[in-house]
Amino acid sequence: MPKQKLTQAAIKTSRYKGDGASRDVRWDLGLPGFGLRVYPSGRKAFVLSYRNQANRKRMMTLGDFGVLTLDQARKRAQKALVAVEDGADPLDEKAKRKTGRTFGDLRAEYLDRHAKAKKRSWREDEKRLDRHIPSSWRSRQVEAIHREDVARLHSKIGANHPYEANRLLALLAVMFRLGATWGFTAANADNPATRIDRFPERKRKRYLKHEELPGLVKAMDGVSSIYIRGALWLYLLTGMRKSEVLSARRDLVDWERGILSLSKTKSGEEQVVALSAPALAVLRSLPEEPGKDGEPPNPYFFPGQRKGRHLVNIDIEWRAARKRAGLGDVRLHDLRRTVGSWMTQRGVDLNTIKATMRHADLNTTLIYARLGEDPARDALEAHGAEVMKLAGKRVVDGQMPG
Repeated sequence: MPKQKLTQAAIKTSRYKGDGASRDVRWDLGLPGFGLRVYPSGRKAFVLSYRNQANRKRMMTLGDFGVLTLDQARKRAQKALVAVEDGADPLDEKAKRKTGRTFGDLRAEYLDRHAKAKKRSWREDEKRLDRHIPSSWRSRQVEAIHREDVARLHSKIGANHPYEANRLLALLAVMFRLGATWGFTAANADNPATRIDRFPERKRKRYLKHEELPGLVKAMDGVSSIYIRGALWLYLLTGMRKSEVLSARRDLVDWERGILSLSKTKSGEEQVVALSAPALAVLRSLPEEPGKDGEPPNPYFFPGQRKGRHLVNIDIEWRAARKRAGLGDVRLHDLRRTVGSWMTQRGVDLNTIKATMRHADLNTTLIYARLGEDPARDALEAHGAEVMKLAGKRVVDGQMPG
């Protein structure tokens, strides 16, 4: 059938012209591949004909006339043609969505394809999803989860746990964004975890007071595992992050210069930490875990239960220690905050603190240069001396007292 200019009036008066077995398509004169298909039953549907990247001719139904207006159908066709130009096949994407790719599928894909591959904290994402996502979402198609569903869940969790609600919202926003990239939804689909007001958060300011340290040190020394005990001491002396301490390796310590290189950092860049005399003494006190059956020793200072791996969680022991010390509100990360806070109180230059705590993304060479000039080392040495004085301990011949 020759092309014609499709109009609302022309569509309304269109009648099927065929033998009952052939297609009757009125192709639009303006937009290539866009047309109206008229069925023997009287049904009228907008269609789009195109060739995919493999040069295979495809024809997809955009929607029925009456449900869609001519302008709405034309806009859908234009979006689909743009997708074709970008290498996608809209008909395949539509088929994928109809097969019922559920939120449960997206959860599994996100964890396997993104979180486990790129995040050391992927287990936290998994636990957060298991803890908060309604079981009914597992079987729902991703496209069937709307902003009001996410907003309702965010509000419910936030009634008692506003910070956790915000963390979940951020996680869902990433998942839905990746889901669109992976074909769970249309590439231009609206992200239902965006444009939702988050709960206000106040920056946590808890750090140890000087008078609280002796009680905490006594509780820390009561921890039975020498490795967990050593990890707690290292947090307190260096201000390192949790994962940085637990993944510290023996081959990354320069004992003469008192420097620990970090194999993995929050920023993804190579960084180093200056080790004060007390921190070096802690590391020297940790026995090396021998290898089994002729295998090399465990390379980590803090060996975990799995052979050749490091500790990943000391929360149970830490909670018990802080409870014994009467410091139930002190989190493990507060020990890092304590290092920076005490330096500030002693009048240490803020740029030195910034370098010492590695808050900025710094070039590896510049870090070594600054450590060579010793502002970071001096700050940590002074901090270590202050901790040891308040703890009533001292380093003897480079060894940490028991």
